[in-house]
Amino acid sequence: MTDNTPLTPRPLHRLADGSPPVMTAAELRRHGVPPAAAHERCRPGGPWQMPLPGVFVLHNGPLTGAETLHAVLRYTGGPQGQAVISGLAALDLHGFTGAPPPAALDRVDVLVPRVRRLRSVGCVRIVRTHRLPEPVPRHGFPVAPVPRALVDAVGRLPDEATVHRLLAEAVRGGHCEPHEILRELARARLPGRPHLTVAVDALVAEGRALAEQRLLTVVHEGGLPVPCWNVGLWLPGGPFLCNVDAYWPERAVAVDIDARAPRQRGGSPDRAETTRRHQTLTGLGVTVVRLTPRGLVDSPGAQADAVRAALRAAGRAPRAGSVVVLPR
Repeated sequence: MTDNTPLTPRPLHRLADGSPPVMTAAELRRHGVPPAAAHERCRPGGPWQMPLPGVFVLHNGPLTGAETLHAVLRYTGGPQGQAVISGLAALDLHGFTGAPPPAALDRVDVLVPRVRRLRSVGCVRIVRTHRLPEPVPRHGFPVAPVPRALVDAVGRLPDEATVHRLLAEAVRGGHCEPHEILRELARARLPGRPHLTVAVDALVAEGRALAEQRLLTVVHEGGLPVPCWNVGLWLPGGPFLCNVDAYWPERAVAVDIDARAPRQRGGSPDRAETTRRHQTLTGLGVTVVRLTPRGLVDSPGAQADAVRAALRAAGRAPRAGSVVVLPR
């Protein structure tokens, strides 16, 4: 057989319906092209190419990003074969401007169950996991959720500036909340790595600032009275009690945004101490309303209603004990 030997037109008919020009040996066989004929067409100078074992691209030019991902999923057997695109390729599909397109990547990270027998080859980096995430459809591809994709990406990046840029885009762009990223970092046991320390600290600060800005919007758009912002509460001449994000002294109502990452079972000394201080405030007659960053994004109206209800209830309650309010 030579390159001039006519092949069945059925593969070309498949291309006409808008399908990508990427097929496995099994798919080609179903279209009447035997493996020997397919390999013959992938010889140097031939019209096809085989970028991955058993995967054929029906042209001989550079692959587009979409063709690269289709080839990767054909090799891994996804999505039916349980394969999820992660890392930088996933971030690009999620719309991150700081992530390079798949065609520019040397490797595409693909999550597969640990029991699957696949090896990394060519542009595919197989990442076996006990915890395969539920894929998010993006442009027709099964993609890891942003927190998981982000952690898989930054765990392999030595450049602190790039890590910081991707983490900041995740938060500023509204792709996910800081605590979701921190939780994934903890699961991957990455927070202690030197090149991530500064970036994670900046992420926490970024999340806190955004949450405070959202609380300001909730108070304004919800028609709530203007509180004292970012203050510390103290006993007169006594110990510090607690920092709060907003405080209405005439009603003794405080709002605390819980922007910390979820802890492992057993909690932490800092969390236990904060809980104790909040209990002390409650004992002094101060109502503490705990809000979360996610709640401020997903249901700002409900957050405003919760604060409004606390203010109304406090107006009917006995006056709180003496608490000194000072700037944080």
